[in-house]
Amino acid sequence: MQKTKILFNIINTIFIVLYVYPGSILGFLIYGEFHMQPQITQDFLSISSNHVYAFFVLSFLGLIAYYKSKKILILNYLILSSIILEVLHLVIPNRSFQYSDLFGNIVGVLMSIFLLSIFNFWRKR
Repeated sequence: MQKTKILFNIINTIFIVLYVYPGSILGFLIYGEFHMQPQITQDFLSISSNHVYAFFVLSFLGLIAYYKSKKILILNYLILSSIILEVLHLVIPNRSFQYSDLFGNIVGVLMSIFLLSIFNFWRKR
């Protein structure tokens, strides 16, 4: 579990840097342009697919790493960070707040909570 916690903390730090940087670091690395965002798949209705995937991975890893020791704390952190990081785009230059991204963040967190809950339910049977 210690390796999982370290991996979660590294990915979380990278996530925060990517999220608050005024421009797209990934867009620069892939396209050579800070104003372009890479798109993994098409969005789901009015929900950003990139954000769903990213927050699902981050949340699932965080829940696995801290579920037994700090369950409520990690749940609160994941939900609040998914909201706060997107709201910060209101004040970060060259970034824009979008409800589709916010919904994608929250859906990714909720999906990981749901999947881990199902896993724990079946494991206890």
